[in-house]
Amino acid sequence: MSEDAPVNTGAVKWPHPDTAYFMVRSMQAKLHRWAAGDPRRRFGDLFNLVYDPAFLVHAWERVATNRGAKTAGIDRATAPQIETWVGVEAFLGQIRESLKSGGFRPVEVRRVMIPKVNGKLRKLGIPTIADRVAQASLKLVLEPFSRRISSRARTGSARTGARRTRLPRSSSSPLTGIRGAGGGHQSLFRRNLAYGIDGPPPG
Repeated sequence: MSEDAPVNTGAVKWPHPDTAYFMVRSMQAKLHRWAAGDPRRRFGDLFNLVYDPAFLVHAWERVATNRGAKTAGIDRATAPQIETWVGVEAFLGQIRESLKSGGFRPVEVRRVMIPKVNGKLRKLGIPTIADRVAQASLKLVLEPFSRRISSRARTGSARTGARRTRLPRSSSSPLTGIRGAGGGHQSLFRRNLAYGIDGPPPG
């Protein structure tokens, strides 16, 4: 991705996972640098990155190599099954098209009970692999801004004692390129931070 090029060219060309990793890291570094260099800058096309082929490939790698990759959501599909039955590129192509068209909707999570340290049980919602990939890609886009926000929060905490860091929700947020900042897509991201965006524990 050149610095002057659009963040998504529209042509589906799936990079090798190693290439995708460096493409994503390069874009994350640029986003962080741009955001840190100009606090007033607004990013109006961030959502394009969520369905960018490199981001989706890297998101898949995170999900597929996570220890929960063999744990299925409500559709009973695991990452190894998707690789064998559907094919990674075809699978990511479906996610990309639904994200790009605005038709992507997360499905109901599979509810399971897992043991706690004290011997009791707690509820856990397990998303489908498709939802985990979309969440992981969104996380990759938000990470550069999370670092910026965390840095500002640490500066503020020295003055106020506050320790909580929140993603911005207002229209003045640099994340206005994520559809419905503070709404649907960010809510999808927020809801799954508790157990890890890349996937739940194996079950």
